Amino acid sequence: MKPMLKNLTFILTLLVSSVLFVGCDKDDDNNSPSTKSITQIVIDNPDFSILEAAVVRAGLGDALASGNLTVFAPDNAAFNASGITESMISALPVSTLDSILKYHVLGAPVTAAQVPASDTVKTLLGLNIYASSNANGVFVNGIKVKTADIAASNGVIHTISKVLMPPTSTIAGIAASNPDFSLLVAAVVKAGLLDAISSAGKYTVFAPTNAAFNAAGFNSVEDINNASTELITNVVKYHVLATNVAAGDLINGATPSTLQGGTLTVGLAPAPNVKVTGSSAAVSNITGADIIATNGIIHVIDKVLLP
Repeated sequence: MKPMLKNLTFILTLLVSSVLFVGCDKDDDNNSPSTKSITQIVIDNPDFSILEAAVVRAGLGDALASGNLTVFAPDNAAFNASGITESMISALPVSTLDSILKYHVLGAPVTAAQVPASDTVKTLLGLNIYASSNANGVFVNGIKVKTADIAASNGVIHTISKVLMPPTSTIAGIAASNPDFSLLVAAVVKAGLLDAISSAGKYTVFAPTNAAFNAAGFNSVEDINNASTELITNVVKYHVLATNVAAGDLINGATPSTLQGGTLTVGLAPAPNVKVTGSSAAVSNITGADIIATNGIIHVIDKVLLP
């Protein structure tokens, strides 16, 4: 281990047993035994040099060498894709790096085969990440695992293709802070669902923009308020799923159920376009995917889906 890591101290023992995926068995390890810790694997792999620099600056070297952990590890290409270069690491506040890194770590070993179809799991930061496994691969917050199940003496590493940034707001907070969602917020308030999308959960919201509401005949907040509560409630609930579904989880022809009780139909053709269709046959394009909130995932759409 490099000298600068030798004196770093951080105790995770009390945290290890607190975080589990549903159905995960901590004693189930299908990987070959390794004598290297997670920290040593990061140090030895030149593709993890930016991650190493971040770990050193955050003082988490000893933390990642102990315990029994899962690390979703961004490689150098992932850091660069996220706009973070090695030279930037020294300029970032230690508290920021500490939060970002802990958001990539689980307090129990989880292999790729143990990742459920969709679920949340709490990270060492205390915030959930949204994990999923399907025919497209394994994803966290919609970001694909590039290389899975790198065995370490104290857990497992999964290399990912982008840095996971900890969310700072709920779905309701994100919508309220974006003026292009003012009609959606008015509809949510009219439906009495503001508390629901402000509370803890793992929702997926297909969020129509103001232009989408305009195209559906709602040109102002007044138009929303003048509509029947039953209509607006049905429309809002038709845009919400009760589980986390990232863009990578969308399978062509899938029909996820909504809070309204109806289903949506997913279309992926022609690639790379992603569309969702309501029972009224209105087709909406996803124009912004995988906006991560503390209680779910938002996908921006360009048409209102009518049940």
